[in-house]
Amino acid sequence: MGIFLNIILLIIGFVGLVKGADFFVDGSSALAQIFKVPAVIIGLTIVALGTSMPELAVSTTAAINGSNEIALSNVVGSNLFNLLGVLGICAIIAPLPIEKEIVKRDFPFSIIITIALFFAVGFKLFSGFDFLGTQMSENVGLVGRPVGILLLIAFVLYIIILIISAKKHGNDENYGKKLPLWKCILYIVIGLACIIGGGQLVVNNAKAIAASFGMSETLIGLTVVAFGTSLPELVTSIVASRKGENGLAVGNVVGSNIFNILFILGVSSTIHPITVNYASVIDLLILIVVSVITFVYATRKSINRIQGASMVIMYIATVVFAILR
Repeated sequence: MGIFLNIILLIIGFVGLVKGADFFVDGSSALAQIFKVPAVIIGLTIVALGTSMPELAVSTTAAINGSNEIALSNVVGSNLFNLLGVLGICAIIAPLPIEKEIVKRDFPFSIIITIALFFAVGFKLFSGFDFLGTQMSENVGLVGRPVGILLLIAFVLYIIILIISAKKHGNDENYGKKLPLWKCILYIVIGLACIIGGGQLVVNNAKAIAASFGMSETLIGLTVVAFGTSLPELVTSIVASRKGENGLAVGNVVGSNIFNILFILGVSSTIHPITVNYASVIDLLILIVVSVITFVYATRKSINRIQGASMVIMYIATVVFAILR
């Protein structure tokens, strides 16, 4: 009866995510139109923050409860799924145009902060441990409060840069539904509530189902919880892509990845230092490689269906590796 109830709540969560994403995209694109802000900026800020709320809730709760493996592996797993799963699936549905600003500014920035995090958490490992001889379960690094504060400072600076860019470039696009301001805000609030509520239902019940099969905390965080908390990004990006809001779709993914590292990991590690095991360092290295491959695809101005399919295959391969190791 317990598993059956979990499945029912999981389905309700999916419905909440789908309907919430629909409201959220319409409200966000209409808001961009009112304030003459490029859709890609809305995708990188409001939509990215909104769809990253489940990751924030899960990671901060995990950090407070001392479930450090979930706190970090959730962020890494979500970023892997965003890049390979979300962008890959969107590109399979329809070739995905990439905004020039994302390729020049946001994608490289996301790669740089991922590399910086990799060296920050693996410093202890690189400086004194046998990298190849270290056991998967060993604590080899730490995301301490100083690192968390630095991540939050970088997050504030990034938002300031986006605001300056929005004011500089303005918006000449005409897209999405035309809605009055009050209705834009209402759509965004209702959509966000459904996304967060649906995300929590999916995560909690998927985690309960997975735990009943004896999965480890790191594996649950990297796969089930990461997939569940990334469902808002997936649903929102697919809905945005189908509505022709490619700036929202791609900006949402890249922005969410930046938010996950700078804001969510920053908040989580400031609340409670996060210990890092060997497996998470390897996962961060995989994330760097995946980010570079996706960036190379993006530099060609669009991601086509074949590239999208290869990205989904890469994601499946990373999940299989995580399960088998």
